[in-house]
Amino acid sequence: MNLAAATNENLAHTSNVLIYSSMAVYTLAFFAHIAEWVFGSRSKVGRTAAALTGADADAGAGASVKVQVAQTGGGTAVLDRPKIVTRSAAGSRDVPDGPGAAGGTFKGDLYGRMAISLTVLAFLVQAGGVLARALSVQRAPWGNMYEFSITFSTVAVGAYLVLLALKKNVRWMGLLLVTTVLLDLGIATTVLYTSSDQLVPALHSYWLWIHVSTAIICGAVFYIGAVATLLYLFRDSYESKLAAGVQPGSFAQSVLSRLPAASTLDKFSYRINAAVFPLWTFTIIAGAIWAGDAWGRYWGWDPKEVWSFITWVAYACYLHARATAGWKGRKAAYLALIAFGCWLFNYYGVNIFVTGKHSYAGV
Repeated sequence: MNLAAATNENLAHTSNVLIYSSMAVYTLAFFAHIAEWVFGSRSKVGRTAAALTGADADAGAGASVKVQVAQTGGGTAVLDRPKIVTRSAAGSRDVPDGPGAAGGTFKGDLYGRMAISLTVLAFLVQAGGVLARALSVQRAPWGNMYEFSITFSTVAVGAYLVLLALKKNVRWMGLLLVTTVLLDLGIATTVLYTSSDQLVPALHSYWLWIHVSTAIICGAVFYIGAVATLLYLFRDSYESKLAAGVQPGSFAQSVLSRLPAASTLDKFSYRINAAVFPLWTFTIIAGAIWAGDAWGRYWGWDPKEVWSFITWVAYACYLHARATAGWKGRKAAYLALIAFGCWLFNYYGVNIFVTGKHSYAGV
């Protein structure tokens, strides 16, 4: 074995170690997020903050207040009430955002910050694993489903951290994100794992960097939009019960009450999907141009091409529905989830179960 081959093998091994290490750190972040939700629910401070949130909503007050809570030993601690922003809901309701996963508590917030710190560390380790994989094969690390999967979850976490850095209220998404990233990496390292290898001739093109990178970015952002859409449906159901005078169950009181308002989640998911839709359009166009260079035709009804276009149509229908007054809210949300389902099938279903010109991207 020559020196270059030995170096590449060592880099591939390093990549595997880093990916597994990131999974261990993500697991710690998962438990920290669980602690954030648990202590945010059980704390007396959290219950007081939630009660004040409801009282302020009824009174129409938006001013910042401070809550003093008696602590063991006779001392007091001052807690700033979370900022409450009211927005017009998709229907007729106008309700405030919940206090967040931490429930407005010091202890919940502490675990939440620990979870974010661990997520940042895991992201850096995972990104290092992706980079080592790229160096081991001396190409873009997107030549098969394993490489696509580890890069996809890295970009998804990166997008989440960028939103946090921009001061967006998205920490409520942390638990679901870390859970699905662990699931993605678990499938990638067991079912989808493929040893480092060179690309088939058709993939030797600069279009690999352009087309596949934009597809990964779009999928990661579509995922964030899908999470917000799913939580919107749960929160909207919770708010509907409150509006009807029905007492929600303990789970709804404990978890759903702390999420952003349904209107906030609805607008967030719409803006996320609308922002990335033009990039998905470019992804399909770039793929067609690449197909013209590699196979001598821009469109050939290959299963991957067909489902990419179906996904585009589904998201186009969703965006059109959101622009139509009668299709806002839950109806549009169902369309958004169907569209993301098309994207998932285009990745997993087509690659694994359907044979076509893109079959080299299989397991």
